[in-house]
Amino acid sequence: MKLKINIGKRLLTTSVCLAACLFLMQTTAFAQDTTAAAKDAVIPAKAKPVKNTFQSIWIIDNQTVMVPVKGTFEMDIQHRFGTVNNGYSDFWGLYASSNIRIGVDYAPINNLYLGLGFEKYNEIWDGSAKYALIKQTRGISPVSITYYGNLSLDTRKDPTNSLFTHYTDRILSFNEIIIARKFSDKFSVQISPSITHQNAVPGYLTKNDSTGRTIFEEMKHDHFAISVAGRYKLGDATALLIDYDQPLTKEPTNNPNPNLSFGFEFSTSGHTFQLFMGNYSLLNPGKNALFNTNNPFDYTQTGGTKVKGGKFLIGFNITRLWN
Repeated sequence: MKLKINIGKRLLTTSVCLAACLFLMQTTAFAQDTTAAAKDAVIPAKAKPVKNTFQSIWIIDNQTVMVPVKGTFEMDIQHRFGTVNNGYSDFWGLYASSNIRIGVDYAPINNLYLGLGFEKYNEIWDGSAKYALIKQTRGISPVSITYYGNLSLDTRKDPTNSLFTHYTDRILSFNEIIIARKFSDKFSVQISPSITHQNAVPGYLTKNDSTGRTIFEEMKHDHFAISVAGRYKLGDATALLIDYDQPLTKEPTNNPNPNLSFGFEFSTSGHTFQLFMGNYSLLNPGKNALFNTNNPFDYTQTGGTKVKGGKFLIGFNITRLWN
């Protein structure tokens, strides 16, 4: 029996099979190439916040925008000598009456710093909290923003209530927002608006009769101020510091003076030492904002009385970090 072989159909079938195999091989190779390309693709690195805008939490008399990492423990020693105006008689303030504060700080969580300190003048205890709200990050935020709050308590003995009528009169609160930018590896600047609140202010009666009673308050309960500070690195461990504090609120009497301070900072990984001259003699931000009597500049009062400036003093800050 003779078989009929259809060569045309067999060739067609063979061609279809070869084409299908080539298509499957090409698809597999393309899928492998795509997977390899995906693996080899460079994933853009996530932008990180700028580090070391300032070296310390202090820039002379003010807090910086810096908040140490979680688990950091710090000890601060701050010292202010007397003014240099008496010259050799008290060796330019070095042997004059001085002020000192010892404080400790701890970061229980990231971005939060808690502090406690005691100042010699008026036996003032203070507690503070500092929180980093925004950190300077390229493409995200051009500045860092930190909140700082300080609550102080005057613990002087007052058995006759001549200083404090109520216990709350001993309390003073200070709040500020610190806005900073690191322009380069060497240069950083910050600006800090603040408000200080005192529960009690000095005053006296200007009227007290059958028609009524009027009290003249010598100061306002809320006082606004602003601070500008900068740091310029001179080397790996040395920097130049400058700070200026300007009162904004005009008090009825006893307006506080501005503060101009400048000096040097010497630092290692765990220590910072700042040596400077300035006008602030107190070691509490609220007290300095309200009661600074040392003026850096000569000025003339409203009545025409000339007041001599240049009342500077020498001071230093020492900080030690453990983390």
